[in-house]
Amino acid sequence: MTVWVTGAAGFVGAHTAAALLAAGLRVHGIDNLSDFYDPALKEDRVRTILEPHEGFRFHQLDCTDAAAMNALAESHPPTHVVHLAAQAGVRHSLTHPRAYIDSNIVGFLNVLEICRHAQVAHLVYASSSSVYGTDAAQPFRTSDRADRPINLYAATKRSNELMAHAYTHLYAFPATGLRFFTVYGPWGRPDMAIAKFTKAIAAGAPIDVYNGGDMRRDFTYVDDIVGGVLSVFDRPPAQHAMYNLGCGVPVPLLELIATRERHIGRKAQLNFLPMQPGDVHETYACVDELREATGYVATTSLDEGIRRYVEWFKSYY
Repeated sequence: MTVWVTGAAGFVGAHTAAALLAAGLRVHGIDNLSDFYDPALKEDRVRTILEPHEGFRFHQLDCTDAAAMNALAESHPPTHVVHLAAQAGVRHSLTHPRAYIDSNIVGFLNVLEICRHAQVAHLVYASSSSVYGTDAAQPFRTSDRADRPINLYAATKRSNELMAHAYTHLYAFPATGLRFFTVYGPWGRPDMAIAKFTKAIAAGAPIDVYNGGDMRRDFTYVDDIVGGVLSVFDRPPAQHAMYNLGCGVPVPLLELIATRERHIGRKAQLNFLPMQPGDVHETYACVDELREATGYVATTSLDEGIRRYVEWFKSYY
C-alpha cells in the first residue's frame, strides 16, 4: 500500500500523515510549502512530526503542476490518496481569489486525474463546513442544500465535492469527502483565530472579536479530525460518500476566549467589531452519519484541547 498525503506539511496534513505512518504505512507527503503563512512552521512540522518515520518521503511539489504530479505518479503510483492540500482561509479569499481557483480547483482536478489513471482503492479528501453558507438549519446535515456559498473558499470546496462525485461516477474509483469543522490544536495555522487569540492574550495585546462576540463554532481538536479521516480510510464507499467531521457541539466564541484565558493565566483585552464579510454566525455538525457508518465520534473536550494547544504554543513560540 502506497499512500499519498497532499498538504503533508500543513496542519491537518502533517498530523494525518504521522498517524498513517504510525500504522505502518508508506507515505509520500506532497506540499508546495507556500508562503500563505510562515513556511518555517511547515518545515518544522515535516522535520519534527514526519521525518523521524522511516516510511516517509517528502516531495516539494505543487498540486497545480500537472507534469510534476504525473511524474511522481509514474515513479510512485498511489494505492490511496488523502487530499488535504488547499488554499485555506475565508478572509484571504476576499483579496486573493485566484489562489483559490488555482489550488482548490486546478489542483484538485490534477489529483482526480491521478486517481482515475491509477485506479486508487480510495480517495479521501477534505471539504469544509463553509459549504453550508447561511441557509441550512443547525446542526448542519449533509442532506442540507449547499449551493449558496457566501465566500469563494466555500464555493471551491463545494466544487470539489461535485467534481469528486462526477469522477467517481465516470471512472469507478471510490471517494469520501469530509466536511471539516473549525480544526484547532498543536502545530495549528497562525492565521486562525485560536492562534491569534493565544498570541495576543499571552502578549497582553487586544484581540479583535467580531459580531460583538455573538458567534458559535464547532471547535474540533486535530486528533479528532485525524481519527475521523482514519475511520473512513479503510472503508471505501461503492462510489462517493460525504460526511461531516466535527464534535457536534456549538461553542460560543466568548467561552473559547475564557477557556484560553484560564490556561494562559491572563485576561484578554477585547476589541468588539462588526461581523466580517463572508463569515457566518454559527456552525455545528450533525455527526450521526459518520458515527453510523464507522462508529467514530470525537472525544476531546474543549478544555483539554485548549490545554494541549497552550502547552505546545508555549514550547514552540
